[in-house]
This record gives sequence, structure tokens and C-alpha cells, in this order.
Amino acid sequence: MMAGFMSYFGAGRKDPKQTARDTIVELRQHLQMIEKKEEYLQKKIDDEMKKARANAVSNKAVATAALKRKKMTEQELDRLAGSRLQLEMQVNTLESANLNAETMAVIKKASDALKVIHGGLTMDKVDATMNAMVEQRELATEIADAVGNPMYSGVDVDDSELLNELDELQQEELNNRLNEADHVPVHLPPGAVRTPAAESRTPVAAEDDEEAQLKELQAALAM
Repeated sequence: MMAGFMSYFGAGRKDPKQTARDTIVELRQHLQMIEKKEEYLQKKIDDEMKKARANAVSNKAVATAALKRKKMTEQELDRLAGSRLQLEMQVNTLESANLNAETMAVIKKASDALKVIHGGLTMDKVDATMNAMVEQRELATEIADAVGNPMYSGVDVDDSELLNELDELQQEELNNRLNEADHVPVHLPPGAVRTPAAESRTPVAAEDDEEAQLKELQAALAM
């Protein structure tokens, strides 16, 4: 009695999952036995039918007895087919229930794993973390801009003053160029009179005149 009590409430109890698997296996094995029994009965029906045909004319009593045995065997075969159908339905139900139970067990494990991964996270903590990350990102951008700007970026400079100074520099450079052009010596041929127009010519124009005069002199010597 004590052993039965411990077996029911203690460690002697079987695992429900294993019990379900064992039951399915037993039902499958019983179905195989029924199928073999059905094959045997069908063969018996065929044999009785052959005996009835063989004695239908020569020995009606034997043929009649064979038909009776055939009829009884057919009834037994029908009952056996009904039992097989019931067992098949039970097997299908058990297999579906077992699959559903295993699926739920896997889902529960996945849910527990997610709880471990998330830990103590909540939406408030996630929002706070994201806001802090955005603030740090903006701070990093501001620091990068400050480091990248030149030292004189904060100096207030009047653009009009810069333009005026640039105009003065341009005018000074033009004046220097004009003075340099006035002091370039211009080589005139003998007897030529230096005129203001000749003085205003550029050195390139004076060189062209000299080359032309040289060619005229070479032509005169050739004559």
C-alpha cells in the first residue's frame, strides 16, 4: 500500500510525455495485429467461397456449411474493421495532442529565453536610453564642429572693408604695371624720332619693329 502511495505521488510517476509516446506506440502495434487478423479472415472468406462453389452441385450440405462459415467470418471482419477505425482515430488524436503539447513547450522555452534576453528592460528604460544616445550624438556633432572650425571663425569682419581694401590693391597693382611699361626702353632706328606713340608701345611691339627693320636692311644689302 505504501509502495503504491509513493508510486502515485513520488518519483515513481512516469513522465506524461513518455507515457503519451508509449501509448501511441502500443496503439500502433495493436493496429498492426488487427491488420494481420483482417488478412487472415479475408483469406478464410475466400477459401470458404471456393469450397462452396466446388460443392454447389455435388454436395449442397457442404456448400451450405461453407457459405455459413463465410457469412460468420465476414461479420467478424466487419467488427474488426470497426475496432481498427476507432483505434486509428485515437492514434491520430493522441499524436495531434502530443504535437500540440510539444509545440507549446517549445513556445514556452522561447518565451523564457526572451525574458532572459530582455532582463529588466522596460519601454521607459528603452526610451530613456534612446534619448540619452540622441543627446550624446548631438553633443559629439557640436564638439566636432567646434574642433573643425578655424581659430578666427569668431572674428567679426566687415565685408565692405575687405572689398575696399581689395580695390585699392588692384589699383596699386595696375599702377605698378603702367610704371614698368613706361620705363621699358624702346630701340629706334637711326634718324627716327621718339614720339609719345612710340614710347607707349609695349616691348613686344618694339621687338617686332626691330625685326622688320632688320629684314629690310638684309634685303637692301642683297641688292
